[in-house]
Amino acid sequence: MYEWNAVITVSERGYRQAIELLEEFGSVHRTEFFNVLVMQADDIEFLMETLRERILKNPEIRSFLARLVPLNRTFNFQTPEEFEIKAKELVLFWVPQLAGKSFHVRMHRRGFKGRLSSPEEERFLDEVLLKFLEKAGTPGMITFDDPDAILVVETLGQRAGFSLWTRNDIYQYPFLRLD
Repeated sequence: MYEWNAVITVSERGYRQAIELLEEFGSVHRTEFFNVLVMQADDIEFLMETLRERILKNPEIRSFLARLVPLNRTFNFQTPEEFEIKAKELVLFWVPQLAGKSFHVRMHRRGFKGRLSSPEEERFLDEVLLKFLEKAGTPGMITFDDPDAILVVETLGQRAGFSLWTRNDIYQYPFLRLD
């Protein structure tokens, strides 16, 4: 598997168009997963802003680019237990940004079927964050209705990527499609 900091979902027969659109921003590769590409973007902020502008000018891009999610923290894992240990440690990075906020964790799992459950891992990470926010004296709240932030977890096989997106980000970059 390639190094990546973005996961892209394309519509059927959208690979070629998506690769052509995105290759100027970094290396783009097919994966073993249906309609999923990965990308090692050189400059995430530039990618996000340029893509937003291009979609505004040419909404047809959304017909082949279903979803693009940059991830700013990644790790490899071999077992579900290792995933949970590393994920728990990693999500604590965002405790200050989630202080007093509403949020939820959204996981998109590809691979590890039967060994890693997206709903169970989402609940696990929600509980970890709530516990540490409470301990810090800045309790948060889980909500799925217009949260202040969404912590995204993407797994492809034995590699996981994480990123935190605010309400403003979600409105500004509709191609994120986090939920």
